[in-house]
Amino acid sequence: MSELIVTHRTADAVESAAPNVSGAGAAQATTSGAPRISVIVPTYNEAANLPHVFALMPDVHEVIVVDGRSTDGTIETAKALRPDVKIVLQNRRGKGNAMACGFAAATGDILVMLDADGSADPREIPRFVEALLAGAHFAKGTRFALGGGSNDITALRRAGNWALNTAANVLFGTRYTDLCYGYNAFWATCLPALELDPSGENRDEKNWGDGFEIETLINTRIAKAKLDIREVPSFEFERIHGESNLNTFRDGFRVLTALVAERVRPAADVVIAPVVPAVPAPVAPVAVPAQVDVTQADVTQADVAQVDVAQVEADVVIDLTALELRADAVRMAS
Repeated sequence: MSELIVTHRTADAVESAAPNVSGAGAAQATTSGAPRISVIVPTYNEAANLPHVFALMPDVHEVIVVDGRSTDGTIETAKALRPDVKIVLQNRRGKGNAMACGFAAATGDILVMLDADGSADPREIPRFVEALLAGAHFAKGTRFALGGGSNDITALRRAGNWALNTAANVLFGTRYTDLCYGYNAFWATCLPALELDPSGENRDEKNWGDGFEIETLINTRIAKAKLDIREVPSFEFERIHGESNLNTFRDGFRVLTALVAERVRPAADVVIAPVVPAVPAPVAPVAVPAQVDVTQADVTQADVAQVDVAQVEADVVIDLTALELRADAVRMAS
């Protein structure tokens, strides 16, 4: 099978499109009404981790690997593991640029941000999709909610995340519990609110927004657009192989700078339509008058047996007859 090689240096496709982009799978998803899910996986020398990540991937519309000039055979490994993978070559450096390039190449209705190092569990993707189908624009992963957790975050990073998270909530009126966690999902229709720019020639450089501050930019711009945000519990594992490119102090400072910059930066001049929930909302319980103290436990089988069904039917007939007579009187008076 062949795959689409997308670069942002040229609009020409180097290879033909992958079968799952426009083939039977995509058509079936659209026909059935289920949203098409695009999983964007930024990579830089992640060949050893991809077998684990891909093995846990649920059935999705497409997997997009956005590579930052890996030298360990990451692209070849991705192709061997998943022949229908879509490969995108980022045009600058950094995770932020990788995500912007991946978003631009995605053809799904829902976009999922997934790290390639094995720290994020692909089996949690349905949780994020469920939150979006329930009416959210943006499903924000959090390690600090019931059902979430981490065996990777250090005490220093936890403290830094708490401080930055508190600052974000004060500046933007949000209720985030985990600002610096990058496992998120959102409807593709929200992309205009993010104003991410994947354009430009291939250059070995990193512009503002191209680094780890990408998650802060997305979180704050989603908030400024007044979109529906719902947090999803997620568990973070340790990186399986290799070393992380995250630098606590350098990237923490970039996040802090992003918060200040986004506070004064105007929101995108776009209007994103509300999401119509696909999952029926729970039916509210019927309110019982305060003076009546009746619970299901109060009604026993013996109580049911004592009900005079014939008398109930007779009472109903009498009530209906009285109602008809009252209606006739009203008509005659008019």
